Amino acid sequence: MNLVTLERDHAVGIVTLNRPESLNAINGELLTSFHDVLMEAMNNPDLRALVLTGNGRAFCAGDDLKDFTRQSASHSNIVEHIERIQQITTDLMFGDKPVVGAVHGYAVGGGFEWMLNCDLIVAADDLVAFFPETKWGQFVTGGISHLLTQSVGYQRAMELWLLGERQTADRLLQLGLVNRVVPGEKLIETALGLARAIAEQSEFSVSRLKRLVNRELSIQLTRSMALESQAAIEAFSRPDAAMRASQFSDGRRKR
Repeated sequence: MNLVTLERDHAVGIVTLNRPESLNAINGELLTSFHDVLMEAMNNPDLRALVLTGNGRAFCAGDDLKDFTRQSASHSNIVEHIERIQQITTDLMFGDKPVVGAVHGYAVGGGFEWMLNCDLIVAADDLVAFFPETKWGQFVTGGISHLLTQSVGYQRAMELWLLGERQTADRLLQLGLVNRVVPGEKLIETALGLARAIAEQSEFSVSRLKRLVNRELSIQLTRSMALESQAAIEAFSRPDAAMRASQFSDGRRKR
């Protein structure tokens, strides 16, 4: 089974995270497939915009804690895992094609970060998004340490990180972190509508706009991602990291 799929709807590519039995949780195989599919989509001249979504009951439930032992088995494993997570942010944000997120169910940790890496975001009304990293002794990635403060301000960003409270779609709309909230059955239709509208614009203007806007971000974002990676590697390497991951995973299963 392909862990990330690419379908075409005329000039729009639909990229789907496809580990529904694990709520599209992040492991090494998904990261590899995600990067490959994004490169295929970004390099396809017939595609003008992308929709990013998740199969099943969630967009992405964050890091697959069942895979934590392998991810943290050695320093090189940790570094590789964090670098590959950060690579997805680079793919999403610095590719020329706009990405419309179509997000439902859970968007947790890295899933929340990937959602916020999209250019436009349509949320289903059942969306629940939060950052659990502080609770289980880890650190955010995805350039979020810079992007979120820019989007919602310092105090609100710190509230989202430090408390890790679950955010509803309506709350995210109030914060300006999503563009639309729609019933779940309208999610893909609405996201495709936005992507098709983008695809009808001047390809030169759209790609140049995204490139210029993100070039302005790139210096600070690259610096922030490097600091995130360093902190995340340190967090993964701590002696109690595996225990914390197991405790958090057990608590998540009981909910």
